Amino acid sequence: HTYSILWNPQRIIFSVDGTPIREFKNFESIGIPFPKSQAMRIYSSLWNADDWATQGGRVKTDWSKAPFTASYRSFNANACIWSNGKSSCSSSSASRNNAWLTQELDSTSQARMKWVQKNYMIYNYCTDTQRFPQGLPKECTA
Repeated sequence: HTYSILWNPQRIIFSVDGTPIREFKNFESIGIPFPKSQAMRIYSSLWNADDWATQGGRVKTDWSKAPFTASYRSFNANACIWSNGKSSCSSSSASRNNAWLTQELDSTSQARMKWVQKNYMIYNYCTDTQRFPQGLPKECTA
């Protein structure tokens, strides 16, 4: 699979094989923190979450398939360089090379994302009232 992350000042879109699977919008205007004004790093890890993230623990990790490995190839990053408290890009001017700064999902991509979520998503923290009995995170109800 090819995993992609579009991360601009308005949204973060996670895609698999060119299909968006989740969008995290910038709702700072209503008090939801959004990571956009500091240097960023990307980390990945494998972890055992089969007690909560896999249909409430019904689907268990098949440890006979271990060891699990992940690798990177054809890694590419288009980014603003953060140095001395300033960004090398301006979100107000998206040239052809910086079109990603204002990119968003069109109606077709939004429909594909909803279809994937409906048909393939096993866990969605935005619907997990057991994990969040005091109320879902703010971004889930915005």
